[in-house]
Amino acid sequence: MQKPGFPSLPRAAALFVTLALSALTAGCMSTGDAQMSASAASMAAETAGARVTPIFIASTRRNDGRAEGESVADGGAHYALSMVSVPPGHKPGAIEEPSFGKPTPSKHFAVLGGHALEPQDFRLQVSTYLSGRIGSNRDILIYVHGFNTSLDEARFRLAQLVNDGSFGGVAVLFTWPSKSDMFSYVGDKESATASRDALQKLMRDLSQVEGVGRVHVLAHSMGSWLAMEALRENAIAGARNLNGRLGDVMLASPDIDINVFRQQMSRIQGANVSIFVSANDRALNLSSRLAGARPRVGSMDPTKSRDRDELAQLGVKVYDLSSSSTGLIGHSLYGDVPAVVRTIGAQLAAPRPEDSGVTAMIDATKRAVDPIPSAAASTTPVASPMSATPANVTPPGAVISAPLPPN
Repeated sequence: MQKPGFPSLPRAAALFVTLALSALTAGCMSTGDAQMSASAASMAAETAGARVTPIFIASTRRNDGRAEGESVADGGAHYALSMVSVPPGHKPGAIEEPSFGKPTPSKHFAVLGGHALEPQDFRLQVSTYLSGRIGSNRDILIYVHGFNTSLDEARFRLAQLVNDGSFGGVAVLFTWPSKSDMFSYVGDKESATASRDALQKLMRDLSQVEGVGRVHVLAHSMGSWLAMEALRENAIAGARNLNGRLGDVMLASPDIDINVFRQQMSRIQGANVSIFVSANDRALNLSSRLAGARPRVGSMDPTKSRDRDELAQLGVKVYDLSSSSTGLIGHSLYGDVPAVVRTIGAQLAAPRPEDSGVTAMIDATKRAVDPIPSAAASTTPVASPMSATPANVTPPGAVISAPLPPN
């Protein structure tokens, strides 16, 4: 029987490609490693039936190797481009990884290679990837991971979100030095705090990239606090909406004190902010206890009048995921539940009046690079969000959606 993912290759050739790719992924976990070229990575992965997603990386980790406890790098962020493959049998909401040993691209998420970029080259290559695109495919999505997250976990999650949500723009990971340790909550918060300026600069720089449409922000858990702080800093500096380029701000399970969040929102008034909450989020319930029983935004319950009134005053869109809980912790529903990922993708791909009638033009003056269009870029974007009936709330402009279905 022919092996899934190798429809046009003899069995022996398929085995050869799989083994070759497995060897190539060995030692490719550092964003600074010079491994396969982008075109070679794309051809090899696609031969195995995998899809390649380019992930631009801005990192404040001192060392992007396997050690996860590093401190914040001196001099702000450093940059890289990483190629992540998604296996042909990928199931939405999952991140397929091996139980042991190295990943095989025909079965698992894998890092095919990557290389470091100088700051000026980072912006240039992002612009090159955007060249010739129209509509929401000209957008940039900045993903900010949360507490207890390694570099690989973060870039695999972003690749999964991009593919499952059919995002057609350019994906950028902002990664900060989480220790990947459940008992390092306080240390991680300090690392996140030290990374605020770098994220603020990244947002500002990407909003100025030639050809960009909108700059969206998707942040999870403690990363939501970091993202909101960076947006707040930009607002104080006079760039509240990133000079008209700020798109959707989506906060998944935001680990933010409600009073702090209220102050952050007051600085970015007018921004299109959505939050994904769950009253069953055990991680945020623990965070609340660590903070002296102060409620976290991500664990608020819109079915309770007090929480509902608090949320309504903020003027944000709220998705209640309490009925979608999966697993023991219920802290990563934004990526684990396919319906939620589709909703995120649909919101990012929503048509905009200013994009109507726009014709793509390729800027031939840009320096040539070795681009790979994202697999999602050629996929028809989700036309509209999932059905979620808005509830009656006050004041006008505050929208609280009904719970999302679990599937």
